[in-house]
Amino acid sequence: MAYELKTKENDRDVLEFIESVEHPKKKEDAYRLLDIFTETTGYEAKMWGSSIIGFGSYHYKYKTGHEGDAPLVGFSPRKAKISLYFATGDEEREELLSQFGKHKAGKACVYINKVDDIDIEVLKSLIQQSIAFLQKRYPVSS
Repeated sequence: MAYELKTKENDRDVLEFIESVEHPKKKEDAYRLLDIFTETTGYEAKMWGSSIIGFGSYHYKYKTGHEGDAPLVGFSPRKAKISLYFATGDEEREELLSQFGKHKAGKACVYINKVDDIDIEVLKSLIQQSIAFLQKRYPVSS
């Protein structure tokens, strides 16, 4: 039985999604992040699943045979915290996170309370580092 990935790129409207964020400060932060990610990546924001705003995409294939598509970077203004999605497995990520500001790092996500808690220039570096790392690890095959 094939595993069906739930988080897929779709045609939902990004701005409509941000407008649906109930907390005013979180909504404001989502718009700030949208601008920062769009400007830094050069990619158009797309919805992935019901609540992730992703930028760019890559196709991965694990040794197990599991494969799929995922955004290169992204974020989600969740109720508790804002989730930021960057590539894992690169030492540079940890170095950048040490300069990032107030955050918690999970395995794949970095969680922040608000944009004012972090260094925007370090955020831009994390975005660029993540994209470069993933594009090197998963080159586009023609």
